[in-house]
Amino acid sequence: MEIGIGLPSTVPGFSGSEVVEWAKRAEALGFSTLGVIDRLVYANAEPLTVLAAAAAVTTRIRLATTILVAPARPSGALLAKQVASVDRLSGGRLTLGLGVGGRADDFAVTGTRYHERGRRFAQMLAEMRDVWAGSEGTGEIGPAPVQERIPVLLGGRAEAVFRRVGEVADGWISTGGRVEMFSELAPKACRAWAENGRPGRPRLAAIGYFALGDDARHAADEHLLDYYAFLGDFAKFTAAGALTDAGAVRETVAAFAEAGCDELILHPCLSDPEQVTLLARALA
Repeated sequence: MEIGIGLPSTVPGFSGSEVVEWAKRAEALGFSTLGVIDRLVYANAEPLTVLAAAAAVTTRIRLATTILVAPARPSGALLAKQVASVDRLSGGRLTLGLGVGGRADDFAVTGTRYHERGRRFAQMLAEMRDVWAGSEGTGEIGPAPVQERIPVLLGGRAEAVFRRVGEVADGWISTGGRVEMFSELAPKACRAWAENGRPGRPRLAAIGYFALGDDARHAADEHLLDYYAFLGDFAKFTAAGALTDAGAVRETVAAFAEAGCDELILHPCLSDPEQVTLLARALA
């Protein structure tokens, strides 16, 4: 199983220099992917912008949205151009994790309809594929991505998510940071894949959260209870599952690997780049 690390651009008060140093250090220490999380009504940075910055200071490490809320964006064509731009800037290192979103205020401020997000999501994904392929009517929307097919992973737990994984996506990504949830839901993605007659199995990924060093538990609770406050008890569930010591990191990594996860991306609750080094040491 590969181990990726999230960029600190979701932690309020982060700096540009921290993001740049974080990206450089993560690549040097052998992490597989730099991930970003998406919210609009929050003090985080826009995820594709952050990945463009990370692309400029790295050469090997992959980049991923884990996940980006597509239907809160105004159009599939605009999002396709932004995504293709990051793929080209990075030399073809982008994986696109997408979801429908769960915060009505993210949609309200962009004038998009929250209750139509599932239908718009399907339309936008099809439109993005057309743009990237240069299909008739979209061929002038460039640049062309470097990758022949940008990998798309879908996040979420609804039955519609797994249906789309089987039909049009390349894999599924589990949120919440708990291996029990991954183990319960990953077989649904695999069944949908097989039912559509696709060879092999979907790529299976997961995200979790970590804070290491002094006062790590307080930092994890403070960040995650705030970030996920709109989810009520799920915020407490997520915060309680944050990895706050080396033993928990190693145990969780082993459990996800045993469950068949292809890549685990651990997102930070602190923005200090020393967290990258501490995580690498814990994994070692």
